[in-house]
Amino acid sequence: MDAPQRDMELLSNSLAAYAHIRANPESFGLYFVLGVCFGLLLTLCLLVITISCAPRPRPRLLEDEEDTVTRLGPEDTLPSPELSAEPDGTVSINVFTSAEELERAQRLEERERILREIWRTGQPDLLGTGTLGPSPTATGTLGRLHYY
Repeated sequence: MDAPQRDMELLSNSLAAYAHIRANPESFGLYFVLGVCFGLLLTLCLLVITISCAPRPRPRLLEDEEDTVTRLGPEDTLPSPELSAEPDGTVSINVFTSAEELERAQRLEERERILREIWRTGQPDLLGTGTLGPSPTATGTLGRLHYY
């Protein structure tokens, strides 16, 4: 088939489809809405399949330590701790097997310290006012008071 004949066939089919749509607008609307609904349903199914088949993220640091202990069998042993004397005379135990584990533990400890500090400074001043309720001149939301 050559190009002009293909173009004429496409034009003829397009005009026939337009004439059919003009003659039956209800059926066109029905098929259009069915097509959209089918597309949305197919998209939803594919999304659910993608989410359910996605690999689960590994638990963060705190749970990693518990997993290590639970995976060990009765014949397994933990690495032996290294003892070191601190300048004040106390003995600390280094149970980390690599510098990376030690660094991760230090970062975790620092993060926990920061969170505790944020939590402590974000609490309302219970001792200063003696009550939890706002004063008559205060406006604001739960836990945050704005005085004018």
